[in-house]
Amino acid sequence: MRIPIIAGNWKMNKTNNEALQLVNELKTHVNETDVEVVICVPFTALSEVRKAIEGTKIKLGAQNIHWEDGGAYTGEISPDMLLNIGVEYVIIGHSERRQYFHESDETVNLKVKKALEKGLKPIVCVGETLEEREANKTFEVVKRQTEKALQGIKEESMEQIVIAYEPIWAIGTGKTASSGDANTVIAYIREVIQSLYNDTISEMIRIQYGGSVKASNASEIMNEADIDGALVGGASLEAEAFLGIVHF
Repeated sequence: MRIPIIAGNWKMNKTNNEALQLVNELKTHVNETDVEVVICVPFTALSEVRKAIEGTKIKLGAQNIHWEDGGAYTGEISPDMLLNIGVEYVIIGHSERRQYFHESDETVNLKVKKALEKGLKPIVCVGETLEEREANKTFEVVKRQTEKALQGIKEESMEQIVIAYEPIWAIGTGKTASSGDANTVIAYIREVIQSLYNDTISEMIRIQYGGSVKASNASEIMNEADIDGALVGGASLEAEAFLGIVHF
């Protein structure tokens, strides 16, 4: 049975003090859930948040990683830096990274490989733009992104990976794919993984939906057969809103 995973992506929000305030509001309300809860906080808050969540069910995630162990890469962060803090998960290939910082399918693949090599668990994002959706290219886009992201990844590493389907047109816009539409695409991603590996892997891997997930629509989304969680943006910045999703 796949354990649902709810991951909050705080993006470029929250100072250290604000982060600690939010974590303190969250941590007493997650220990009774069977859902896996991850918060992906800004680099500056990782260390303090790690201390604050100690002894709780909340797991720590980062929002990006570099594919080299270290070196002359100003402004980047290495896997060893994240591991030293106590990070367990890392978001890779988020649409905002692709759009604003020109990440490619190739660099996403390099990051996935490095994360796995170091023992970090990648949350790998795939999803189409509005233009691609309207041109009926959704399946084509998610197939390419999934195949490229997993290129060279061995079968035994797949249990460490989470896929997040996040239609770009639904991120931060208030628009949400219907639960049925989201499930259809996620079921297709599962088929792509089956073609790359086997039935066991495709049935085991957890695939989230991301795109304006709120407490009001979380239950409907999560009750779909192939959706195993949510990658939550704006709603993860307020304790009540995020907890409403965690306790869907």
